[in-house]
Amino acid sequence: MSEKPRIHFIPPKPPKQEKRVGIYCRVSSNSLEQLKSLSAQVSALTRLTAATPQWLLVDVYMDIASSKTGSSRREFSRMLDDCQSHNLEIILTKSISRFGRDTVDTLEALNQLKTLGVRVIFEQESLDTANTDSDLMISIIESIAQAENESRSDNIRWGIKQRAANGSSKLYDRKCYGYTNATDGSLIIDDAVAKNVRTIFELYLQGKSVLGVVKELERLGIKSPTGKDKWAKRTIDVMLSNEKYTGTVRLLDSEKHEVQYVSENNNPPIISAETFQAVQIEKANRSNVTKDENGTQRKDKKYSSK
Repeated sequence: MSEKPRIHFIPPKPPKQEKRVGIYCRVSSNSLEQLKSLSAQVSALTRLTAATPQWLLVDVYMDIASSKTGSSRREFSRMLDDCQSHNLEIILTKSISRFGRDTVDTLEALNQLKTLGVRVIFEQESLDTANTDSDLMISIIESIAQAENESRSDNIRWGIKQRAANGSSKLYDRKCYGYTNATDGSLIIDDAVAKNVRTIFELYLQGKSVLGVVKELERLGIKSPTGKDKWAKRTIDVMLSNEKYTGTVRLLDSEKHEVQYVSENNNPPIISAETFQAVQIEKANRSNVTKDENGTQRKDKKYSSK
């Protein structure tokens, strides 16, 4: 007779413990373009989480910077609190630049999370703090931060030039003494002080020096642009050279130091182009600096208003 079959009990394998995942996203403004970027970040990282077995999405943290909140990151702080409470084991984020505002900020947060045993994955850079040496991570973050800062600076300069070229730059409508801004941001004449601008140009053409103009304004009781009784010579000198008073605005290229963009009829004129040109000629005649083939030289005597 054959032996009785032997029955062995094989207990089921315990299910693998799911890793609790949090998604962190950040954008720099609440513009439509940035909000679309935020939506794309959340969507991509959610799909990544869903496609990974044993990952459980616990929460999504989203920070949106604005003029009201400034650099406040309430959601980032809430995420760190959840890590402190051991509610998260993995953080997914799009990139290093989205995770931290700067190199120091990023490294401080990563050190804190490392102490808590929380793993951070940067999707764009394919970096995982669980698999990356600390010194290497620091080097990578600093290199990326430097490259992004340079790229950001280039983009800012390019944007300034583009807005200057197409006439949309707000620099064209930056107000100065004699003007104010209308509700749409354009320049309009401030009649209460525009007459003082005309007085300054007239006094100079009558033969008064800059100091003489200052003394006359103070004698007449005319307040300075900052509301003071005393006027600075520099203020008068800058005003006498400001072509905006004729309705023309020139924007300079800070790199090449030469005029690049000119907006004519940019704003209503306070003085005529002829008056402005006459003042520039007069200033050149009075200057004690001359230029010739030997370079810049000074005249023996300065102009006197006597």
